[in-house]
Amino acid sequence: MIADVLQEAGDRMAKAVDAAKNDFDTVRTGRINPALFQRINVDYYGSPTPLAQLASLQVPEARMLVVTPYDKSALKDIEKAIATFPNLGATPTNDGSIVRVVMPELTQDRRKEFVKLARSKGEDARVAVRNIRRRAKDDLDALTGEVGDDEISRGEKELEAVTKRHIDQIDEALKRKEAELLEV
Repeated sequence: MIADVLQEAGDRMAKAVDAAKNDFDTVRTGRINPALFQRINVDYYGSPTPLAQLASLQVPEARMLVVTPYDKSALKDIEKAIATFPNLGATPTNDGSIVRVVMPELTQDRRKEFVKLARSKGEDARVAVRNIRRRAKDDLDALTGEVGDDEISRGEKELEAVTKRHIDQIDEALKRKEAELLEV
């Protein structure tokens, strides 16, 4: 029973770490990355559709992304969705068949803003892991009477070790993202 609680908590914490890493990918660095555009939804025939389902994304240069829509009638909607997406700062241009997105150079102030954003996302991920730990600890406490106190105590120590390992993974990913952001 204790092993099941710990296994479930570990799996959920691993998913939280993966979600944090994906979140970090959405923070812009000096180079353009198609992952920045994963969260853009385009109003396609009245329903919000992810950009990746409507177009192919290629990176011909470090600061340019070429969006080639599968359906040319969605070109204007794609351009509008990219232009209005917050925290991107991109300027899309439409030539009738593709959309070119040129990202401006990052200023030092803008880099610092992105570092703050990444740290905020990292803290959210740490809070998610701690919430999973809290729920798992409650589940362990509910086992009192069914299993011995020593086993529950060992389970709690294991839970703390699992939690620390996952939080360290988040911190390491955040450190890499910060280094990437501050690299000129």
